This record gives sequence, C-alpha cells and structure tokens, in this order.
Amino acid sequence: MPWPVVDYLAVQLGIVDPSQVKRYGVRPKTAYEHAWMIRDAYGFHGFEDRETWEGRVLAKKFLTFLHGRAWTHAEGPTALFDQSAAWLRRHRVLLPGVRVLERLVAGVRDQADDRLFATVARQASRADSGLPRALFGLLEVPEGSRFSELERLRQAPKRQSGAELVRALKRVDDIARFELGRVDVSKVPVRRMKTLARYGAGSKAPLLARLNEPRRTATLVAVTRSLEAEAIDDALDLFALLMATRLISPARRKASGDRLAMLPKLEKASKLLSKASRVLVEQLDLVAEADADLDPAALWAAVTDQAGATKEQVLAALESVEELVPDDDGAAEAAMRAALVDKYNTVRPFLKLLGESQALGAAAGGRKVLAAVRRLPELARRQVTRKPLLPKEVDGSLVTAAWKRAVFANPNLPQGAVDRDAYVVCVLEALHRALGVRDVFATSSLRWAPACPSAGWAGVGGDQRGRAVVDRPG
Repeated sequence: MPWPVVDYLAVQLGIVDPSQVKRYGVRPKTAYEHAWMIRDAYGFHGFEDRETWEGRVLAKKFLTFLHGRAWTHAEGPTALFDQSAAWLRRHRVLLPGVRVLERLVAGVRDQADDRLFATVARQASRADSGLPRALFGLLEVPEGSRFSELERLRQAPKRQSGAELVRALKRVDDIARFELGRVDVSKVPVRRMKTLARYGAGSKAPLLARLNEPRRTATLVAVTRSLEAEAIDDALDLFALLMATRLISPARRKASGDRLAMLPKLEKASKLLSKASRVLVEQLDLVAEADADLDPAALWAAVTDQAGATKEQVLAALESVEELVPDDDGAAEAAMRAALVDKYNTVRPFLKLLGESQALGAAAGGRKVLAAVRRLPELARRQVTRKPLLPKEVDGSLVTAAWKRAVFANPNLPQGAVDRDAYVVCVLEALHRALGVRDVFATSSLRWAPACPSAGWAGVGGDQRGRAVVDRPG
C-alpha cells in the first residue's frame, strides 16, 4: 500500500501512529476474518461453500445458466468463462481461482458437445438406419478420382454457361438424395448446427474420417445440410446470372442494334414523306380556298415536283415507314423477345435437370410458372418438326403481350403451331421474374427461400416432406 494513502487514511481514522499497519499481517487469520466480515456485511457468497448459496438455489441457477449457455451459444471457452464470471459478479458470488472456473467451464462445454453429437447422430439413425453409412461414403475417394465425393460437392460453379448450370443442378440432386430434411434437429440450437457445419466445411475428408462416433455422423449431417443450401443458392444464382447476362442483356442489345441499323433508312424515307406531305397540305388548302374541283393528276405533279421524287419513290418511302414503324406500341419489347429465341441452345442443356429438380416450391402467384417449368423436360425432348406444338398444350396465361408474336405467330411454322423454343424461353423469363419476387422459391435455400418474418437467425430445419427448410431473417 503506498504510504501517502496510509497516512491519509490514518488521519481520517484518528490513528496517531500509521506504522501500526505493518503489524496487520502478523496474525494471518486477521485478513481472513476481515474478508468474512466484509462478505457478510455486503451479502456476498463464497464460491467454494455452495451450501451457503441461499440453500443451494443460487448454485443450481449458476449451473443451469452455464449448461444452458454452453448448449445454446456456440462460443469458445474464453467467452463462456467471461460470461460465467459476469454472472457470478451479478449475483454477488466471490470469484474462485482461475483454474477452478476454467475446469468447470471446460467440463460443461464437453458435456454440451457430447449432447450435440449424440442428439444429431441419434436423429439421423432414427430417420434412416443406413444414413450414417451413406454419409460416411462421402469421405471415400471413388476409383479414378483424386478427391472424395465431399470435396466434389464443395466445389461451387466457376463459369457462366449452360453446361456449368447442368453441373450445379446435378450437385443439388446428388445432395438431395440423402433427404436430410428427414433428420429432425429442431431441438438443437441453430447456432450449434451452424458452427458444426462450419467446422465440417473447413476440415478435409481424412480428418473427418478419423473422428469418433457419434461426432463424425453429427458433423457429416451438419455439413451436408449446409452444402444443400449452398448448392441450391449457387445453382439459382447462376441461373439468374445467365438469364441476365447471357440471354436478356444480349437480346436487348441486339434489338437495339437492329433498330439503330434501320435508322438511316427510316430517316431518308421520313424526310421524303415530310416534303410530300407539306406540298400535299398546301395544295389542298389552295383548292379549298379557290373552291375548285380536286385534280389528282395536278396534285401528284405538284407533290413530285416540290419533293424532287417520282410517284413511285414517294410510295416506296411510305411502305418503308410502315415497315420500320409498326403500329404496335410494344414493338421494341417484341423485337427483344424475338432475339431471345435465338438463345434457346444456351438454355437447352439444363432444361431437364431444372424441370425435374425438387428443390423449387411456389406460392400462389407462382404455381402456374412452376407447373410450366416442370413440363420443360418434355418440351425439350419433343421433335416439333414431326409433331408441332399446339396452343392447347401450353399455358397461354404465361405468354405476355411482348411474347405473343414470337410464340404464336412464327411465319416459319405451320398455321396455328406454337414456337416451342420461344415458349420455353418465355417460361424461363417468367421463372426469373417469379424467383425475384419469391413467387417461386427454393425451400432449402438461404438466399432464395421465402421470407420468414418470425425467424431471427438463418438456420436449417426440416419439413414434413423430407426437405431441408432454412429459416432466414425476415
């Protein structure tokens, strides 16, 4: 103790000889007795003497807090140690030695981990007794391959192409075959499952294979469920990217380029018609003022003389303007859709897997779209040259005004036939829009799942149909 402090306190307490403080430690028990007096005066409890914790009620509360915190929060030992010390301070319990609390926290964390592994593995075996063995097969390296199946499923799409989307959708199907939604982990805190999945995702297959049971099964369940959500997200992200960058944007640029290319011709024809129209209006006004009979030959002679063109050239300009400026107000959008049809070969490779995927679901506003998507594999296989597609075989309500000309009025097809390629791309555009507003969604997804206002965390659960369900923030 600094002597200025000792002197100051001695003056306040009326002690003549402050050096008496040196005798305080002569009797060792004095310090303990004073500590007990302070403890009793301020209502503190000794950690070691748990019998005095209000009839052990406080001790039970502390252990309940510690076990509950370890079970619900996926935090490290330091964080749990700090939370424990803070709880003891709030409840006026004297802190024990650091090692004592360390051992207690470590033991509780081990119990929580064992409970987690046992619960998840038990639920996996209840869902399917062969599921643990099937998941363990992901850690094996197939013949002719350099890495395990788990490593293959971890690989996200790397390119923007239809073939890459095929691989992404196949990845979704390969994970979905485990039907992990059957594993009921609703009693496991979402944070614990996320942390376990994160550990599994960052560990190599040989390390996971060396884990003891039930930890290995629990880790594989968590990481595979997480991979299912990631695979669906990657596939739908790639689909949206292909629609935006490989289909819609190029088609819009092509339609705009075509309109710009016809602009010089339109300007030339419009200029000639403008001159002819002005002369025509002036001559008609003169005839009306003179109250004379209209002489068509004289009128045409005046028009051709003032416009500097023959009658045939004026009529040709009129036909050009009518051709280049259609009566339909949505001609630009229709031209863009017509250019989209040329991209059918880009989407054809993934139509089968997209239509057969069970990852997609629909709200009321997207059921027609999803039903049309389910028919895409059948339409892709159809030989329309031998058996043309008829209007009764398609959902006309999905064909917007901009698509009607391309879908129902292709001059190269027989009368009344539907352009299969145009209809398929029309359905994919409708799917792209429906995904954007979540009329069509992916139940097992993180980014493409329907909004769940009651969920506060993003986590994986299960539904009654055996699919993984992801709760995401509303």
